[in-house]
Amino acid sequence: MKRYLLLLTALLLAPLSGIAQTSSIVGTWALTAADKLMPDGTRVSDYGPNPHGLVIFTADGHYAVQIYRGDRVKFASGDRLKGTPEEYRAVAIEMSVHFGTYTVDAAKHTISFHIDRASVPNQDDTTAVRAYELQEDVLSWKVAARPDGSIPITVLKRVK
Repeated sequence: MKRYLLLLTALLLAPLSGIAQTSSIVGTWALTAADKLMPDGTRVSDYGPNPHGLVIFTADGHYAVQIYRGDRVKFASGDRLKGTPEEYRAVAIEMSVHFGTYTVDAAKHTISFHIDRASVPNQDDTTAVRAYELQEDVLSWKVAARPDGSIPITVLKRVK
């Protein structure tokens, strides 16, 4: 009987361990920097001055990431369906948006984004693993190096 109660307790607490594992990042985070680390060690803005963004991690394992260039140019026609090729190109490269579910490996300091949909269709139905750092109310992660050798870095501050 004692063994049965221990097993039952362990099974009941198992779902809570997953939540506790991600609880340190659960919440809403405002973007403070969207930089890239260049191969020569310099750090420059990746989305221009004053990028905007918001990241939300829910306790049940869902997330949404939105990062936008701060000084986006509006469509000259005022109609998103009548943009020029240059305007559409700018829209595509001046944002990074994706949502889905996530898991945290606190021991490895990684967040795995299980991407449902993204602004880049090639990322749909994929998993992206990011090394992260959490210092009090500041969360940051690095993206894998791009072909030019630069490493994007996202920096967020917890919204209170």
